[in-house]
Amino acid sequence: MSDLIASAITILLTVSYALPTDVGAPVWRATLMLALYLGARLLYRRKSILNTIGAAALALLIVDPTALLGASFQLSFLCVLVIAGIGTPLLERTTQPLSRSLRSLEATGYDAALSPHLAQLRLDLRMIAGRLQRFFGKRVPLIVLSSTGRVLIVGCEFLLISTVLQAGFALPMAYYFHRATLVSLPANALAVPLTEIIMIVAALAMIASYASFALAKFPAAVVGLVLHMMNGSVRWLGGLRIADTRVPTPQLAVILLGSCALVLAMILSRRRRLLVAAEWIVLGLSAFWICAVPPNPQLRHGALELTAIDVGQGDSILLVSPQGRTLPVDAGGIPFWMHSELDIGEDVVSPYLWSRGFHQLDVVALTHAHADHMGGMAAVLANFHPRELWPGVNSPSPELQTLLREAKALKIPVVLHKAGDNLEMGGTKVAVLAPPRDAEAHPSRPNDESLVIKISYGATSALLEGDAEKKTEQQVARESPQADLLKVAHHGSATSTIPELLAAVHPRFAVISVGVRNVYGHPRREVLERLEEAHVVTYRTDMDGAVTFYLDGKTVTSQLAAPH
Repeated sequence: MSDLIASAITILLTVSYALPTDVGAPVWRATLMLALYLGARLLYRRKSILNTIGAAALALLIVDPTALLGASFQLSFLCVLVIAGIGTPLLERTTQPLSRSLRSLEATGYDAALSPHLAQLRLDLRMIAGRLQRFFGKRVPLIVLSSTGRVLIVGCEFLLISTVLQAGFALPMAYYFHRATLVSLPANALAVPLTEIIMIVAALAMIASYASFALAKFPAAVVGLVLHMMNGSVRWLGGLRIADTRVPTPQLAVILLGSCALVLAMILSRRRRLLVAAEWIVLGLSAFWICAVPPNPQLRHGALELTAIDVGQGDSILLVSPQGRTLPVDAGGIPFWMHSELDIGEDVVSPYLWSRGFHQLDVVALTHAHADHMGGMAAVLANFHPRELWPGVNSPSPELQTLLREAKALKIPVVLHKAGDNLEMGGTKVAVLAPPRDAEAHPSRPNDESLVIKISYGATSALLEGDAEKKTEQQVARESPQADLLKVAHHGSATSTIPELLAAVHPRFAVISVGVRNVYGHPRREVLERLEEAHVVTYRTDMDGAVTFYLDGKTVTSQLAAPH
């Protein structure tokens, strides 16, 4: 009856806690699993955590079948499945028999119920305790040896479960969050032993304090030293570049391999030792593959790609050369005065690049220091570590200077290019048409500082204007800017896309990067009319989403990018 009362009280307290917390589905999932597990006591059924997980999942899916596709649902149940289906069987065959053998060391009759090597361990510990009796009495050595051994075993179990979780979560962490937690295991390996030392010495300090504060000072100082060691090790590991490794979206074959390895690990976890070893090798290799082996990027070889990523009211253009060299231009962003928590670089641009299989970029260009072009750049630099950063003009803008300092901290070279520079990149020619070489930064007119580039492959080319306005466009129009594709300047503002430029460029296609129902009224009607009069086929990200163009050296084809 006491077990039934304890189970009922536990369920009642858990539900009472879940109601006011209002954390949402994760808390209620945990509450439901606990209630089902303890409820098995009321029916006198054998308690099985795997059956409990299945019953809880089924109940939640009956209420909301769409929850199955949510990351929160999958990760919540996967965590318990990995622990119960892989970790627990592993502990049952390794550390738990050893832990049970350390109980009641003084009871010699218990030795006969254990395997020979465990019985021998108990005999050895009793022999050691016998040697210590003359100093500490009869019971204290046995208690200390038993407690110390069990504490060490708990630490090992924690590391084993951490290893299991890291291997089991490699796939969902890469798929949903594009992260590989490569230092969590060494961090735990350092933190767990230090934590155990802290617990033991802190207990000694507390006990000593009842006798004398002076006597408690030494163990308290040891606790402080160990705390500093643990904090320092975590900070050191966290400061390593691999501490926050970002990975592309795994390819379908890798997803299937990782899923099969996880299921196989659960099936074989209670089989023969050889099968368990094989299971761990497969699971470890799949986790390593997901974290350390980047997928092949999704490219169309033999063509220059230009993709206008849909970043709302901003610009982010991805250029990929026929040989696979990458040159993103701008990274979108939200004006600083809006105080939005959305990071376009982290939440839009980076996921798109990861979905394409990119893990590092060759060059990143920033046309000018406006938030809707540079707001997401810091995240792109941190996530993809490009080999170079091309800013338009070294403006005194505080935001740009902060970005340049971040690039320096990441050891990314900053290269300024001005009109007249001609470069080669992966089989394409890149010509810089603006800003002029004598351009000076004007904080009040950053649009006039826009980096304007023309990229050509064979007989096809594209002109990217940033936010260039009338003054810059008049200058560009005199520099032979003929191109098949025009990235319309300043989101279709009336201050740009002047008739002289359209006549000089004579594009067949145009793309306008613009936000839906933006407050600026972009693109302006007169700009759209100019493009229509020039017989330019125009795409808009607010209506078409992300748009991709392929320039194969002879022709230009357009394609609405598949959703990612």
